[in-house]
Amino acid sequence: MGEKIRMENGLLTVPDNPVIPFIEGDGTGPDIWRATKLVVDRAVEKAYRGRRKIEWKEIYAGEKAFNRLGQWLPQETLDTIGSHVVAIKGPLTTPVGMGFRSLNVSIRQMLDLYACIRPVRWVEGVPSPVVHPERVDMVVFRENTEDIYAGLEWEPGSKEALALREFVCEKTGHLLPMDAGIGIKPISKKATQRIMRKALEYALKHSRKVVTIVHKGNIMKYTEGSFMKWCYELAKSEFGDVVVTEADMISQGLNEIPEGRIKVNDRIADNMFQQVLTRSSEYEVLVMPNLNGDYFSDALSAQVGGLGMAPGANIGDRIAVFEATHGTAPKYADLDKANPGSLILSSAMMLEHMGWIEASGLIISSLEKTVKQKKVTYDLARQMEEAQELKTSQFAEVIVSNMK
Repeated sequence: MGEKIRMENGLLTVPDNPVIPFIEGDGTGPDIWRATKLVVDRAVEKAYRGRRKIEWKEIYAGEKAFNRLGQWLPQETLDTIGSHVVAIKGPLTTPVGMGFRSLNVSIRQMLDLYACIRPVRWVEGVPSPVVHPERVDMVVFRENTEDIYAGLEWEPGSKEALALREFVCEKTGHLLPMDAGIGIKPISKKATQRIMRKALEYALKHSRKVVTIVHKGNIMKYTEGSFMKWCYELAKSEFGDVVVTEADMISQGLNEIPEGRIKVNDRIADNMFQQVLTRSSEYEVLVMPNLNGDYFSDALSAQVGGLGMAPGANIGDRIAVFEATHGTAPKYADLDKANPGSLILSSAMMLEHMGWIEASGLIISSLEKTVKQKKVTYDLARQMEEAQELKTSQFAEVIVSNMK
């Protein structure tokens, strides 16, 4: 019998036989989950020679939950994730015209998984549209609970939109069009500072030297401008002994980051899109509001070959859910064809989070070796010369065979 992972006094306690809930996912989800499970189980077995083993517990969300239980996101699923602390999920469909705005967003908000963490790094051999993908090694910290993704919006002509229009006109004199949809963009000090804290803690743990706040505060001064201000305040008040701001370095005439320090700077979001293309090696950890984080996660992933090889996690103070970062790709469902790389790399993130570093490293190194051998799924094979196109299941089997 497996045991639950526990969070005690802010520290994760992981037994040798943890029970980890998984959501198979919709569309290509079952195919990529089977591949991922094979890779994870073999990596754990090889790394720990039987001393450790994961007990998997299936839970339901998306189409499978609706077909079995009549609900897209059962409360039991949320409760199980909460009680087991660590979980992993495949891609989920969002019901059109009914139910939740997004199942992924709902899971994040209901479990207060406020940090969407997306490491973006090139795997040698993966086709890329940029000249130097090897210079991309960044981790995006996206605030998950606020900004326009909070879901506070009303359709044109609704009583709520008309009431807000009247309120804005009365209080500011600004007349909004009668046919305007209206949304509210909340950004709070508490949510901002906890994502900045998470980013700085990560930078310290992983020896990252630069943390960059990405915002549009030059235009949205009291939302994204406040995000920038509060991030700096947190850095100075809680990490003052280890951070140095870019402004301080300039005023002191410093060209190099002082030994043992982390540089904190900020960039305007639109300019930052240019920066990550032309000066990729200068950036390491990016922290940003929700919408910016959505854009940058995908844009950076494109630089290293796309979402098929992009891992991700949603993490709060207690609970962590690791996930495939791409969509369900229903036209490839049950064809044993989709690239499982995103979910496999997310499982490596999960194992690292659990402290099972050896198994995590084994997954990453064997996947990298497989890609270098040009043994890949169709999405990569069609872009590589002399590549051997593999099915989803075959790709996982070769990864396992490359584990040493």
